[in-house]
Amino acid sequence: MYNEKVVDHFNSPRNVGEMDAPDAVGETGSFKCGDTMTLYLKVTDGIIEDVRFQTYGCGAAIASSSMLTEMVKGKTLDEAMEITNKDVADQLGGLPPLKLHCSNLAADALHNAIENYRKQHGS
Repeated sequence: MYNEKVVDHFNSPRNVGEMDAPDAVGETGSFKCGDTMTLYLKVTDGIIEDVRFQTYGCGAAIASSSMLTEMVKGKTLDEAMEITNKDVADQLGGLPPLKLHCSNLAADALHNAIENYRKQHGS
C-alpha cells in the first residue's frame, strides 16, 4: 500500500516532538479521519531555521508531517508558503488516493503556522 519512502518516514520520522519557545505554531485536523497535526516553527530573519511536529494519525499523516519538515528547513517564509499538498505527496513518491488528504493536512498546518507568525510579527 505504501512505498518505501513513506514507510521510512513513518518508521523513522524526522523532526518529531514539541519545540521550546517556537516563533509560530500551526494546527490542523480532519474530522473525517481523526488525524491532527501541530507544527512548530523557529524563524530567523524570515528563514525557517528549525521545525518540529506532533501528529496523531495514520502512517501517511506521520510520513507527510516528517517529509514536510525536511522540505521547509532553510526556506524563506514566502518559499514555504508556496509548498502544496501535491509537493508533499510528490516528495514522498506518492500516496494512495484515500490517503492524499494527509498531505493536505501537512501543507495546511504549515500555512497556518506561517499565517500565525505573520500576524504575531507583522511580516
